[in-house]
Amino acid sequence: MGHNHHQHTHTVEGKRLLITVLLNLAITVAEFIGGIFSNSLALISDAFHNLSDTVAILITYITERISKRASNEKFTFGYKRIQILAAMFNAVTLIAISVFLIFEAWERFNNPQPIKSVLMMTVAVIGLLANLASVLLLKSHKKGNINIKAAYLHLIGDTLSSVAVIIGGVLIYFYEIYWVDPLITVLISLYIIKETYVVLYDTYKILMQQTPSGIEMEDIIAAVTAFKEVKGVHHIHIWNLTDQEVHFEGHIDLCDDLKVSDGQQVVDKVQHLLKQKFDIDHITLQLEYDRCNNKDIIHQEGK
Repeated sequence: MGHNHHQHTHTVEGKRLLITVLLNLAITVAEFIGGIFSNSLALISDAFHNLSDTVAILITYITERISKRASNEKFTFGYKRIQILAAMFNAVTLIAISVFLIFEAWERFNNPQPIKSVLMMTVAVIGLLANLASVLLLKSHKKGNINIKAAYLHLIGDTLSSVAVIIGGVLIYFYEIYWVDPLITVLISLYIIKETYVVLYDTYKILMQQTPSGIEMEDIIAAVTAFKEVKGVHHIHIWNLTDQEVHFEGHIDLCDDLKVSDGQQVVDKVQHLLKQKFDIDHITLQLEYDRCNNKDIIHQEGK
């Protein structure tokens, strides 16, 4: 039942991601053409963001399919971490595009140009409607993993930027304030950089195998050593394989020289504790009895 539910969820995610790719591709083409004919940098910047969205969501769709592949002799952890690489790539490219558009906006500040505001607003409204549809398609899946969250943030940013472009078009139409066009471009770009930095930092922490947020090593040691059979814990490693899957490995120092079957009972109790109390998914424990000379909690290579 659970397997079928997850399979159905992944199928729905895949279909919605594919529809979102097609919607964003249509928006991108419309806004590029509209931006060129209306002479609006804000509209062209929105088109660039939508182009990055299209590529980002397409990569998300592909990596979601690849990540479901089974583990093998060369990839013993499977292909799940490709989602993290894709999220980092999406974040880096979007920040790079935003920085480029800020420089372009600076040029427009210095050399304002007339803009066809009606065409600018019309295309922006079309983009807004398509972006809203894309946001609604992925909203229920954004907590699924960091890859879909990155794609969702792309879409939220583009929805807001479409609103900003429409407001800019109104100001240009009624007041001929042409400098509002590059101003909107800068505001859109700064917002995207701010939101994307969060995803970039999260992917960095995962790839650096940082101890997951919300897990305190002292709490784990206290909980494990509360068992009467356990003298201590050392050589601990805790890391995220993906944004949702946490791994743990460590050496358990026993109080007594137990036989294998009794030792296995200790392993079972510790594993149950780590899963239930700390939401750790994959646990590897090494039982020891007065074996390691180095009892450091964090093992330093070369010692």
